[in-house]
Amino acid sequence: MHSRFLAVCLFGAALAVAAAPARANDDAVQFFNNIEVTPDAPVHDAICFFCNVHADGDVNGDIVVFFGNVHLNGQAHHDVVNFFGQVTAADNSSIGGDLVSFFGSVRLGENVTVAKDLVAMFGVVHTPSSVSIGKDRVVFSPWILFGPLLVIFLVVFVIVHEIRVHRQRRFAQAYPLPPRQ
Repeated sequence: MHSRFLAVCLFGAALAVAAAPARANDDAVQFFNNIEVTPDAPVHDAICFFCNVHADGDVNGDIVVFFGNVHLNGQAHHDVVNFFGQVTAADNSSIGGDLVSFFGSVRLGENVTVAKDLVAMFGVVHTPSSVSIGKDRVVFSPWILFGPLLVIFLVVFVIVHEIRVHRQRRFAQAYPLPPRQ
């Protein structure tokens, strides 16, 4: 028993020693506070939870936002990922990797370049014809998800309504109203 415990402890110690240290010198990570990237102060990665990223300067890494918006007025050298928010890229902005949006909208200005893929899952994409997308453009409409859910909701609603009406009729037959006097 002691030898197993010792083996597990040694394995855990070996993993702890071998773990690579996190690099966060120029990263901006915020919870509930917006991230402002200026041309004078570029960042490597911008990660934001329940807030917005407004990038007027360069983001040398990724932009990842959960439950917030991304406004890009410069360059993002890697990926831009957004969950439940809006991605807006101003005119002549560029994204060096993928642009991915889940449950949100994407608005790209004139002459915006996306080096790799543009993926919008269950959201809306507004792009002018001058937008350059390097690889694939994948857009799944919100109706792909919400259409079947709406049908299921309507079927459940009709079934519940019919059951209630049937019970009310049975109750009315079992307990008739007293006669009028």
